[in-house]
Amino acid sequence: MENFWGRRFTALLVDIIILTLFMYIVSAIVFLLFAQLGIFSVLNYWIIIAAIIIIVYFTFMEGITDSTLGKRLFKLKVKAVNGNVGYKKAFIRSLSKIYYFPLILDVILGFIFGDSNDRILDKISGTYVVFENNNQEKMLKNNN
Repeated sequence: MENFWGRRFTALLVDIIILTLFMYIVSAIVFLLFAQLGIFSVLNYWIIIAAIIIIVYFTFMEGITDSTLGKRLFKLKVKAVNGNVGYKKAFIRSLSKIYYFPLILDVILGFIFGDSNDRILDKISGTYVVFENNNQEKMLKNNN
């Protein structure tokens, strides 16, 4: 799959599957715990808890390893324009991944205001995504 956006999209789908399975397990445990205690009102906040889990996953993985499990599978890596990616840049670039609409808007704005391989939050955070090929990074951007 040499298509850059195809790789990015498929890597995101893998990450979504991983997060969905993790959240399913956590929600089953939480539901059983709160059902025993009779506290069902806490489940109203699950959408907020899910958003926090998503942000923590992407920030932690990209902040430490410069990639997520999905990105590793498709040989993609996040790089910073200056220095390392780190938690701050990873957090900023992950904000739109909480829900689908902000992510779609992020991609569209990236096409309009940035390079065609960037999301707008990549531009704001000073990061970009590269394809690793045979232990050498091949940047699929024209310029930084």
